[in-house]
Amino acid sequence: MKNKKKLGLEDLLVYSTNQAYYESQQNEAEETQTVAPSQQNLRIVIERKHRGGKTVTLVEGFEGKEADLEALGKKLKTFCGCGGSVKEGVIIIQGEKRQRIAEILQKDGYRYKFSGG
Repeated sequence: MKNKKKLGLEDLLVYSTNQAYYESQQNEAEETQTVAPSQQNLRIVIERKHRGGKTVTLVEGFEGKEADLEALGKKLKTFCGCGGSVKEGVIIIQGEKRQRIAEILQKDGYRYKFSGG
């Protein structure tokens, strides 16, 4: 019983000789360039479902680097004075803040439209 070996991470690694696997890994690692604000087509959506009765404002359709999306999300949260997050390429702002978000996006030169809700 004392001679049992614990499995480490190196025991779980599997190596592949398939070149297509490594090419797909490299393609995923490359980040896309952020499109200029005037070329972005953002959608501002109000959502009330699946949030425990709370209303949130979603900003969808951002094309670019994750860091730029995070920066825009932080700017919108600061301007609106509320909480929120950035998940799966969507900026989530707590509350119904469509008009405030539209103001800041317009100042920054983004193209947007209201959608849904």
